[in-house]
Amino acid sequence: MKDSILKRHSKNPIVTPNQDNWWESKAVFNCGILYDGIKINMLYRAVGEYENYISRVGYASSIDGINFVRRGDVAISPNVEYERFGIEDPRLVNIDSKNYLVYVVPSKYVREGPQTSSALATTNDYRSFTRLGIITKQADDDKDVVFFPHNFGMSALPEKGINSYFSLHRPSHWVGNEYEVDRPSIWLGEGDSLTARRKYTLLLSPRSDWEALKVGAGPPPIRTKYGWLVIYHGVSDDRVYRAGAALLDLERPEKILARAKSPILQPQESYEIYGDVNNVVFPTGACVIDRMLFVYYGAGDKVCCLATADLESLIHHIKKDSYDT
Repeated sequence: MKDSILKRHSKNPIVTPNQDNWWESKAVFNCGILYDGIKINMLYRAVGEYENYISRVGYASSIDGINFVRRGDVAISPNVEYERFGIEDPRLVNIDSKNYLVYVVPSKYVREGPQTSSALATTNDYRSFTRLGIITKQADDDKDVVFFPHNFGMSALPEKGINSYFSLHRPSHWVGNEYEVDRPSIWLGEGDSLTARRKYTLLLSPRSDWEALKVGAGPPPIRTKYGWLVIYHGVSDDRVYRAGAALLDLERPEKILARAKSPILQPQESYEIYGDVNNVVFPTGACVIDRMLFVYYGAGDKVCCLATADLESLIHHIKKDSYDT
């Protein structure tokens, strides 16, 4: 398999461990980003020790999307009980003119193989955060949760005046006959609020060898005139992490318009092949600037990287390479 249209930036990796700050001295990866029209705000996962492997979150910003300036202090530290084993894999999205952060909280030390939950917080300045609590059930092992941006006025039941919030989930324990899927898959959640869902629909399950073990959402979906652009990760049976892409209907996001058969990015460079976890590209942030798609991803569970594509060309590629939906 060859990479298609998503191209790595020549300055990769763009954010690396900082030996001057103990809390981010070992690894910085899996960053969430928000573009506010002037600069890109980034929250990244940081590890400063391997004994307990407790993650914290740092902040960086960039005007050009390539060169990031780090603030130096911890943006979010574990300081409530459900965060005691760390804060991982932040995703950022703007909903109703507010900045929301979804992040993963393990139930035990990472080395003990924890189940995970997803939590939600808001921020205005990326310095102070209002925690809204855990939004998934620990028993579901539900991570890779992202929300659709909500300033588009979409409602699943407009005739009843019900305002719906949509999200993507990967509940690892939802497998078997009861769920009609045998590998962890991406589910579409729908709810009347950000903290509770009233309906789940199976959306994307593994279809190809490169994603045979499991799939999970990457950045929050991006609205385009062609549909919702969903970038996700897929893991093969030999545990190689790659990135895939799909398009969903704008008004009915449970409807898949196109889904690329081949990955749009896979481990190829040394910083992706070798790391704290080998053979990993893990997309977690994306935005569009001047018709160019910027995708931010963790490589090797060690560093933050950037890949770009012309948005129109990527959409065309997804449609051309698509399964019959």
